[in-house]
Amino acid sequence: MTRNAVDAAHVEDAVLARGAQAGDITALGLLLERHRAGMRAVALSILGPGPDVDDVVQDAAVTALRRVGDVRDPSAVGAWLRMIVRNACRSLVRESVAFRPLDDVHVPAGGVGPEEWLERHTMRDWIWEAVEKLSPTLRLPLVLRHFTTGVTSYERIAEACGVPVGTVRSRLSQGRAKLAKALAATADAPHGDTERRVRASRVEARETLAAAESGRFGALLAERWSPEIALFRGDRPVGGRSFLVRGMDGDLEAGVRQRLVHAVAGRSLVVWEMDLLNPPDDPEHCPPSVAWLMTLDDAGRPHRLRLLHPRPVPALQPPTPA
Repeated sequence: MTRNAVDAAHVEDAVLARGAQAGDITALGLLLERHRAGMRAVALSILGPGPDVDDVVQDAAVTALRRVGDVRDPSAVGAWLRMIVRNACRSLVRESVAFRPLDDVHVPAGGVGPEEWLERHTMRDWIWEAVEKLSPTLRLPLVLRHFTTGVTSYERIAEACGVPVGTVRSRLSQGRAKLAKALAATADAPHGDTERRVRASRVEARETLAAAESGRFGALLAERWSPEIALFRGDRPVGGRSFLVRGMDGDLEAGVRQRLVHAVAGRSLVVWEMDLLNPPDDPEHCPPSVAWLMTLDDAGRPHRLRLLHPRPVPALQPPTPA
């Protein structure tokens, strides 16, 4: 490719990148198509042939949608896309894929005005509006993969959904394809205020923990949660409200406390990620963290809850020989 052709390609990339940052899904789609071959080549060079290549390229496309506002130099968007693929591949090799949670993306320092920040919030609302169009079966894996901090691996998602890892891969692939269609369909529709929902959900989480610590967990569930609330393991119900109250009370009596670290909130699905703080005299009583995965009913009340421990209990170290 001649120097003039390279310059022209960079100019076209810059135009498309700015369009994508302004919320133009067509511009983002064109960018991804322009650079798909290069993204795939990066994945192949790190992972070798196999199904993980397509998974990583698809993951990178959704990550690009979420983070296109972070691009500082629109003309270098191709290198930025390949970097996303490279980082995802390396994380996959380390068996700890981790995506930045959407509401923890901060405004980069220098030159970012309120108009651009507003566009980023609008983009986030648009994404969530499209996510809500997915079926519950496809929505949960996609949200866990791309919007949580500790339930992003295929294995953890499979555990949360009660399905094999292969099914998770299939649902993620279907979910991404349908998300692209939903984004196009909702481009001109009014979008909800995602930031408001997340703030309200964080308040709700902290009020729930405070109620539990003061002995009012059962009363709060009766007041704010669905009467049909059920705890699920995978796709199987294992208990209702009284079961949840006994479990929470038992942990509190043992000296275990929870601390909110991250919240994801849509109209139909909420995730609270918590640190578990064990008592000093029993540091291994609980795993170090737990994720509350809550499906909401039509009234916005939790009616299905899954509890997942994203990080395993640390292995006990053998005693040091005397």
